[in-house]
Amino acid sequence: MAREAVTHMDVESLLFQYRMTNHRQIRARQAQTLAQLSAIPFDYLPSIAAHSGPFLPRNPDASRSFIAQSEAQLNQILPIAFCPPSPGEPQEDFEDFKDLLRACRQELSSSRNRSYTAREEQVINSVAHSIEKKLVKMAVENNVYLAKLAEQAERYEEMVECMKNVASADQELSVEERNLLSVAYKNVIGARRASWRIVTSIEQKEESKGNESQVGLIKEYRQKIEAELAKICEDILEVLDEHLIKSAQSGESKVFYHKMKGDYHRYLAEFALGDKRKVSADKSLEAYKAATEVATTDLAPTHPIRLGLALNFSVFYYEILNSPDQACHLAKQAFDDAIAELDTLSEESYKDSTLIMQLLRDNLTLWTSSEAEPSGGESGAATTETKEAGDVASSAAPAEPEKAAE
Repeated sequence: MAREAVTHMDVESLLFQYRMTNHRQIRARQAQTLAQLSAIPFDYLPSIAAHSGPFLPRNPDASRSFIAQSEAQLNQILPIAFCPPSPGEPQEDFEDFKDLLRACRQELSSSRNRSYTAREEQVINSVAHSIEKKLVKMAVENNVYLAKLAEQAERYEEMVECMKNVASADQELSVEERNLLSVAYKNVIGARRASWRIVTSIEQKEESKGNESQVGLIKEYRQKIEAELAKICEDILEVLDEHLIKSAQSGESKVFYHKMKGDYHRYLAEFALGDKRKVSADKSLEAYKAATEVATTDLAPTHPIRLGLALNFSVFYYEILNSPDQACHLAKQAFDDAIAELDTLSEESYKDSTLIMQLLRDNLTLWTSSEAEPSGGESGAATTETKEAGDVASSAAPAEPEKAAE
C-alpha cells in the first residue's frame, strides 16, 4: 500500500489522538489486542519494503529523538488502530495497515538499544503518520455516530462532548458535522436561555409586589442558571477560537463559525451587567462584522447561512445595542437583496432560505409596530420575542445513525 510523503509527528500529537478515541468500547479490547500482537511472529524488513513508500524527513534529529521515545507510547496507541474497519472501508487496506503496525511494534521492541538506519527512521515516521491519520479518521467517525445517537436520545450534553472531540481534530468539518455541532450547543444553551427568561420575568413580578424574601431566592436561582450559561458559552467560544475558525477553509465555514462566535458572545451579553456586558457586546459585534465581510463576497444573498447571519446580527442590534433603526435597516436590506435574487435560489436550500426570510419579515413587522420597544437594556429579560436563525429547522439536519455493517 503506497504511503505519501509525510513530516515528523510528535508523541504528544499521537497521544492526543489516542485520548480522543479512548471510549469504553475501545478500552475494553486493549489488553486482549496487545496479548495477540505479542504472539505474532513477523519478518520486519521484507514486509516494510512491501508496504512503505517515499518519505522526506524534514528534521532527522527530531525523528531520531522521536524513535527513541516511541515504544511505550506506541504500545498505548496500537490497540486503537486494531479496531475493525469502519462500515464501507476496504478490508484489504485495513489489513495492510495492521501489518505495517505489527512490523513497527516488533522492531521497536527488539532493537531499542541500537542505532536506527535512515531507512528505519523513515519507516517509523511513516508508521507514526499512518497511526495519526487512522486515529483521526476513526475518532471522527466514532464521535459523529455517537453524536447522532445522542441527538436521537435527546442527550444533548453528551452530543456536545462528541462534537467537541470531532472539532479537536483540527480538520474542516463537513456540512453534516457542522450542523451536528450547532444543534448540540443550540439545544444545551437554548434550554437554559428559556429558563433564564422565565425566572427573570418572575423575579421582576415579585420585585414589583415587594416580596423581598422570594426575590432573594429567585435571584440566587437565576445566578445559578447564569453560571451554567456562561460555562456553555465559554466552552463553545474556546472550541471556535482554538480549532474551528483556524481550520476553516471555505467561505461558508468561515461565515458559519464567525456567526456562531457572535451568537454566543451575544448570549453572554443578554445577562451580563456593566463592563462585562460591554466586553461581550463588543466581541459579538466584531464577530458578526467578520462574518458579514466574508458573506458579502463569498455567499449569495439567498444563501441560508448569509440570511441567518443577517437575522441574528439584526437581533443583536435590536436587543443588545438598543438600535432598532440599525436592526430594521440590516434586516430589510438582507430581505430585499434575497428577494431580488430569489429566482437563483437552489432547490436544496429553498426551504431554509425562505423560512429565514419569513423570520426577517416577522421581526421587521414586530420592530416597526408602535408597541414594540427595544429590550436589551441592563434590566435583562426581553419583553418581545424576536426570531433567530436557530428557530429554523435546517434541511441538512443530521439523520439517524446508520447501522453498522453486519
